[in-house]
Amino acid sequence: MHRTFRCALAVGASVVTLTMAPATAQQWPTKPVRIIVPVTPAGPLDFMARTLAQKLGDTFSQTFIIDNRPGANGIIGNELAARSPADGYTLLTSTNSMLVMNRAAFDKLSFDPVNDFAPVTIVLSLPFALFIHPSLPAKNVQEFVAHVRTRPGEYGYGSFGPASVPQFAMELFMSKTGTRMNHVPFKGGVPVATALAAGEIKAVVDSIQNQLPFIKSNRVRTLALAAPRRIALMPDLPTLTEAGVSGADSGGWYAMLTPAGTPQAIVQRLHSEISKAMKSPDVRERYAPTGSELVLNTPAEFKAVLRSEIERWTRIAREANIKAY
Repeated sequence: MHRTFRCALAVGASVVTLTMAPATAQQWPTKPVRIIVPVTPAGPLDFMARTLAQKLGDTFSQTFIIDNRPGANGIIGNELAARSPADGYTLLTSTNSMLVMNRAAFDKLSFDPVNDFAPVTIVLSLPFALFIHPSLPAKNVQEFVAHVRTRPGEYGYGSFGPASVPQFAMELFMSKTGTRMNHVPFKGGVPVATALAAGEIKAVVDSIQNQLPFIKSNRVRTLALAAPRRIALMPDLPTLTEAGVSGADSGGWYAMLTPAGTPQAIVQRLHSEISKAMKSPDVRERYAPTGSELVLNTPAEFKAVLRSEIERWTRIAREANIKAY
């Protein structure tokens, strides 16, 4: 008798839970939502987060608050998001450098990029390219490779810091071409671009968006895209594969995630509204001049990308002995 009563209570509780979940997701958000941005204000990731905060705020008639938490190549902000309640009121903007490269380069990481988050979507991809200082006597990739091969260790290449995408990308390029340059880490993208334009370093694999001001002023030379295909912004620029260096593709992406366990109905609503926001004409107009491309893949597709990229870049980190320090 008592056992039957307990079973009935359990079934009743399950039915209540199932009927409440969609209603809760439908009502969300009923209070301000925090978007953690693991970088300082004013950069490209922060700009994307603020764009989405405004658009989502208009859509949901609710406040989306930007919470900048920079430090340790994004580890501080990502860890904070991973430890936040999974109730839909904490979102995270992050990058492949923070989620993939950190996982590949650190022996231990304070968060698990795959299991500690419910991925929403990769919002934007950022094409990377091989840039050199115009003082080098090379007009294309093969001339650059030939020149550097005869001078192993003579030149420095830049990165945003240890274990950042530019370091991984250049180490991969050097392994494919038999070249050797010295790693010169900087504290972010702007110092790298400035150093290359000034000739303090001679090469970098960087985003077109970051180098765009110096491309326009002819203070850097763009040799090839580190991407599978050409882009509309620079249709005459060949890919590395077209230039004779295959298997050296790299690049960046910006994504939106929530803490693991966030109701899937909320994740799906976020995905739908972020997609609408990024496809709106005013937002597309803002990003067209940067070379960035919309991705907006599904949560499942995003998770598959995360797993495959961690596997790929972990292998490259071991081969090139890339360590975060």
